[in-house]
Amino acid sequence: MKLNSLGLPIIQSQELVTNLNGLLSNFQVYYQNLRGLHWNIRGKRFFDLHLKFEELYNDSQIKIDLIAERVLTLGGVPLHTFSDYIANSKLRVGKDISNDEEAIQLILESISVLLQLERQILIKAAEISDEGTNSMMSDFIAEQEKTNWMLKAWLNEEI
Repeated sequence: MKLNSLGLPIIQSQELVTNLNGLLSNFQVYYQNLRGLHWNIRGKRFFDLHLKFEELYNDSQIKIDLIAERVLTLGGVPLHTFSDYIANSKLRVGKDISNDEEAIQLILESISVLLQLERQILIKAAEISDEGTNSMMSDFIAEQEKTNWMLKAWLNEEI
């Protein structure tokens, strides 16, 4: 089995790069959805949600950079065009959403997909002892599970 300079199997590392690029694409769509929600939210909860959406998109921007850098660290090339993002994303694009509950539902749907993708990457990274990717996914998952809980509480829904 051939190893890269990180001591990881080359073929499995390339597979992780593909999965990470998929996650990157989904995060880019998530980020853009959050920007749209931030700009277009209306109603009595405007001030609270406007700030919350900004917090979430700023966090997403950091995660996008971390994912792209991990792709590079593993020897890959991060996807970087909108056409690649759309082609590789599983997220629904939220267009012209101004209603508070509809906005939160879109975020919850998106987080659910992101968590599924991150857990798949976590499993594959663990199989080859890729602790760098594993650690990053674990951090993402913990943060998004908390966000999921908080948004569900806001909607007064059970987890």
